[in-house]
Amino acid sequence: MSSESDTEVVDAELVDDDRLPARVEPGPVARPVVDRHTILYPGQAVPTEADAPRYTEADLRVSEATAERLRNKSKPKNTNKNYTSQRGIFERWCQGMGRVARPCTTATYVEYVASMIERDASPNTISAHMSAIRTWMPDDKKPGTAEARGMLNEHKKEWGKRHRVRKAPAITDAMLRAMVETCDLRHPIGIRDRCALLLGRGALNRRIELADLSLVDVSVDDEFVTLHIQFSKTDQEGKGEHTEIPTDDDPLLDPVQATRDWLNTLHRLGVREGAFMRALTTAGTLQSRARATERGDYVTGDAINDWVRGRAHKAGLPNWQKITAHGLRRGGAQSIADAGGDPTKQGRWKAGSAVVKREYLDRAQSRKENPWLLVAEQRRQREQE
Repeated sequence: MSSESDTEVVDAELVDDDRLPARVEPGPVARPVVDRHTILYPGQAVPTEADAPRYTEADLRVSEATAERLRNKSKPKNTNKNYTSQRGIFERWCQGMGRVARPCTTATYVEYVASMIERDASPNTISAHMSAIRTWMPDDKKPGTAEARGMLNEHKKEWGKRHRVRKAPAITDAMLRAMVETCDLRHPIGIRDRCALLLGRGALNRRIELADLSLVDVSVDDEFVTLHIQFSKTDQEGKGEHTEIPTDDDPLLDPVQATRDWLNTLHRLGVREGAFMRALTTAGTLQSRARATERGDYVTGDAINDWVRGRAHKAGLPNWQKITAHGLRRGGAQSIADAGGDPTKQGRWKAGSAVVKREYLDRAQSRKENPWLLVAEQRRQREQE
């Protein structure tokens, strides 16, 4: 028999068998939030869902002003319009095919590209549609591009054989002189067109760069015209670039004098600010822009094209119908390359541009090394002996 000191006393409560205390179940374990990119420092706990913040509607909403900025972010207005149109075409195609447009599967993306190839759309058009569609998708649900790109690359080879791309002819020095000579410097339109021709040529401007110039973007001294290009094809962030055009010994082709003449003309027309290039009536007065598009007083790139082509027509140049404002850029770049220079910075191409190397620098080098030039030089030497 055990002694009293050996007896274990337990503090307990007697209850009926059908009224036992409820069993406390362990709570759910918070799931870890990790992936193959997670990095944990020594001693750092594995993050779980419990560590994540609890978002409310206030964390997700943006204002209408911010929403408008997001709709137009990083893309010029023309690009936004094109993307809207291209995405609309894709949506309608998906509806007709019974497919989901957004977010689309890679198979849908590939099938759409194949349908454009079947219609013999140009590679540039297909590439633009591919970009518009893919950038429209949520970041984590973009379709794969490897298959579509492979098909497009094959299409480029065949399409190029059937459709030779015709580039706008370069405006040479002789062509430029003939065009400038048609400008009546007693009339505001002649003064304006001469300025547009010489600045477009000297700064290797894209036509929209000329059209977008404001008065504050143009400055003149005795030696140079300086243009501040606020936006360009290679400067979508709008950091801005300065391009300088030196004076020319030939008064007719001097961009400094041409710019001063046009600035004086604008002053006489009462223009003190705003657009640099202006639409004029045949009488030489400012054209009413009351019904103008969203560009207001700023002309369009198409208008610049019309001015350049009009001067080519008046100069009686062959194939004047094919001449565009881009010919000023091409002709100027080729003249710089032929002289041994590099037109990249002057024309605001990206450093190391493959286009500049292929279209201008390589061509200039090929001309200098043309074997027929050696034959001609030997003939001249024989004639002199």
